[in-house]
Amino acid sequence: MPNSKKKPTVTPSPERRGELLATAAEVFAAQGYNATTVRRIADEAGMLAGSLYYHFDSKESMLDEILTAFLDELWAGYDAVLAAGLDPRQTIEALVTESFREIDRHRAAVAIYQKESRHLAAQPRFGYLTESQRKFEQAWLGTLERGVAAKVFRADLDIRLTYRFVRDTVWVAASWYRPGGTHSPEEIARQYLSMVLDGIALREPPPNR
Repeated sequence: MPNSKKKPTVTPSPERRGELLATAAEVFAAQGYNATTVRRIADEAGMLAGSLYYHFDSKESMLDEILTAFLDELWAGYDAVLAAGLDPRQTIEALVTESFREIDRHRAAVAIYQKESRHLAAQPRFGYLTESQRKFEQAWLGTLERGVAAKVFRADLDIRLTYRFVRDTVWVAASWYRPGGTHSPEEIARQYLSMVLDGIALREPPPNR
């Protein structure tokens, strides 16, 4: 196997680099990171394994770029939502919609993150995954707690259980979603929200008779 410390000797165009990373992401998502070889990625990209090392020094570097691009874009969207001054329900709606947009843009990266982040986070290079998960929990739990305090969501909610339910319900969509399908990310988000929020929104008391 080529030396993992070997540095690329040429700089591919941004378009070609993006194509190679997209190919690697699909292979990682389908095969798992540990089971994926550089040769397999090269085969899928239609090139020799040695040629791939002209563009990336290791499969670890490819994975790092894939996850970083996904998380940078996710947090740009999430931070904009959290800074918008929305009420708790609107914040949940915006976070769910932004999540589905990210699944649309980075479906393979989301699948990799779900499958691999726990063990990758133990490696120094991927330590940022732990901080991202902490921020993710803080954003969702904080919004749910704010909604209960404002009497927008039911007072009897188990906040952490609700967070896990919404998180898993949304992100598992990466296992079946394909860009360009019948429904847009926004439409899927709307359908999910109609199911989720009807279950956690504050119930109106029955009218007096």
